[in-house]
Amino acid sequence: MNLVIVESPTKARTIGKFLGSDYTIKASMGHVIDLPKSKLSIDVEHDFKPLYEQVADKKQIIADLKSEAKRADNVILATDPDREGEAIAYHVADVLRSNEKAKVKNEKFNRIVFHEITKEAIEEALKNPRKIDKNLVDAQTARRVLDRLVGYKLSPLLWKKVRRGLSAGRVQSVALRLIVEREREIEKFGKEKYWTVSAFLKQEDLGATPSGTEFELIEINNEKIEIQRIFNLYDGEYKVTKTNIDSVKKAEEIVADLKTKAFKVADVLQKEAKRSPLPPYTTSTLQQDASRRLGINGKRTMSLAQKLYEEGYITYHRTDSITISKASMFGIINFVKKAYGEKYVPEKPRQYFVKQKLAQEAHEAIRPTKVHNSESQIVSSLGKPYANLYGLIWRRAVASQMSDAIIESTTVMVNVGGPVASFPPASAPSTVRAVGSPSSGVTPNYKLKANGSVLVFDGFLKVNPLGLNDNKLPKFESGEKLNLVDVLEKEHETLPPPRYNDASIIKTLEEKGIGRPSTYSTIISTIESRGYIERGDPTGNSGRGFFPTAIGIAVNDFLVTNFSDIDDIPFTASMEDNLDEIANGKIQWVSVTRDFYTPFEKKLKEAEETERVKIAVEETDEKCPTCGSGLIIRTGRFGKFLACSTFPKCKFTKAFVEETNQICPKDEGKIIIKKTRKGRRFYGCSNYPKCDFAAWKLEDIKKSLPKLELK
Repeated sequence: MNLVIVESPTKARTIGKFLGSDYTIKASMGHVIDLPKSKLSIDVEHDFKPLYEQVADKKQIIADLKSEAKRADNVILATDPDREGEAIAYHVADVLRSNEKAKVKNEKFNRIVFHEITKEAIEEALKNPRKIDKNLVDAQTARRVLDRLVGYKLSPLLWKKVRRGLSAGRVQSVALRLIVEREREIEKFGKEKYWTVSAFLKQEDLGATPSGTEFELIEINNEKIEIQRIFNLYDGEYKVTKTNIDSVKKAEEIVADLKTKAFKVADVLQKEAKRSPLPPYTTSTLQQDASRRLGINGKRTMSLAQKLYEEGYITYHRTDSITISKASMFGIINFVKKAYGEKYVPEKPRQYFVKQKLAQEAHEAIRPTKVHNSESQIVSSLGKPYANLYGLIWRRAVASQMSDAIIESTTVMVNVGGPVASFPPASAPSTVRAVGSPSSGVTPNYKLKANGSVLVFDGFLKVNPLGLNDNKLPKFESGEKLNLVDVLEKEHETLPPPRYNDASIIKTLEEKGIGRPSTYSTIISTIESRGYIERGDPTGNSGRGFFPTAIGIAVNDFLVTNFSDIDDIPFTASMEDNLDEIANGKIQWVSVTRDFYTPFEKKLKEAEETERVKIAVEETDEKCPTCGSGLIIRTGRFGKFLACSTFPKCKFTKAFVEETNQICPKDEGKIIIKKTRKGRRFYGCSNYPKCDFAAWKLEDIKKSLPKLELK
């Protein structure tokens, strides 16, 4: 008899479909041993040895595994194909060998790895068993030890210096810093107004569009009016594009001048452009797209993907590889050929490559295991949320082996004004005076531009549309005179860098080399659950962006002041590189840990001597009913609350209710912001429990408002 050990019952059930009666499949239910939460559990004095203990609620599972393993001829460890999976396999084998009475011999153990749960993949894995890769186990051990040292050494310090109940993490602290730094960059950003000018021109023939075609002003006196400023932010450069028309007076002068001019087509440029499909998803790009298209966060995305993987519908979902196997590649190509026709198949199969340090030990991108499995099948077997995510994965993978989309783009340039020779040369000393001052005696000449595009052949967009809309221009000819319909100026304002959201923070973490596929989803969910960040903006508006809370800012500032080398992008990225090197067997995990801990321990002692950090509070107009002093908003372990500003002299507190300007569509009560037990924000009626109206989004409330008019 062969015993196969996996992590979950779902995975065990799926694998069981493909194996005969010679195999017994059991689930370990995750880790069987772990670091206890009640203490540090790292022996710093003896090479940072982790002091693992058996998980308390796994005693019966371990006993069952030992019993089955004792009777088995072979014990096959089939945990996930990443570092954590390798560590689980190592610990399971270690536990099964530990008891003398039920000791399982070493030669019984074999490790198999597969990246999809299909009959073919399982059979292939069984043909190629191997021993546990200790390098991968060491890399996972190093991550656990480093994270434990940072968390359990920093957290007590935060209790002393900031507030009781706080905690810090090695990677999470850098993510928090990104969000805090961005909020400060937004606050410092000086918005600037600028104007654009558009002319609506039509052709002289009767069949021309009555409203005309919109042409944008791009040059005055042969100089482009578009200018760009570059801001150096904490995470890189931020580019702002505007025009040099910086007052409404200049804009109105240009508009008035254009109304007196003649317009002639200077050039018509047509070209055919090809748009190629993107490669199949990695963990990072899947989470980004799921956030943008489905509105779900990284943690939810990975939960849905985990189920899809364990049910055998997709390949392993923790990967930064963009390659797929040849068999799956040709399977997709054959499917495309039959479903859409020969013209949708590229001349040769597309192969994608990426420069990566270590693809998290997973050799394929995320793709469907069987291209013929449709979304409707997933709906009936698992439900709509799983089907939505599967649809994203399916479309991206199938599109990756389809033909280019062909787009015909047209650019029409229009000259306005007299001969160029009558104007000042391009090196005129004052661009601003020449731009907006026809009244100054200078007669400007202008250049306008209109862009159009038409999708000639949809190619991969057939299955994976990207929201491209045709903008077909009328047929213009060079030298053709155009009639003016109208000229309009439009006011704009430069925008500060956007707040991070689920998609952009993951993209930045990946670009900076912070974290790995298996950690992205937990980084943000952790600092959000700790109350260090919230969604929306500080004024209470809802949204997907993150902003730091007062506590988050206090924690960040304390860490940056006292641990600037550690709480920074370069250091955290270099540590991830070290973990990759450990996984590759190039360096030892103990030396990496020691190199980190020695200076870290010194900084801990220095930080003990610093002063306590004050958490910023928000004042309100309310008065304390006990002593008459002002009430302020404080943040505790369970969220915001109102407290007397004279605390601890006066200890009055009461619940803080965040109101919106929305009215309940059910009973016309006030809509307030609430939180679920897990910290997720939602909108509910202030008259609860008399009224049970609730919604996740403000948009959903607005859709319901017309119901009030029907009463």
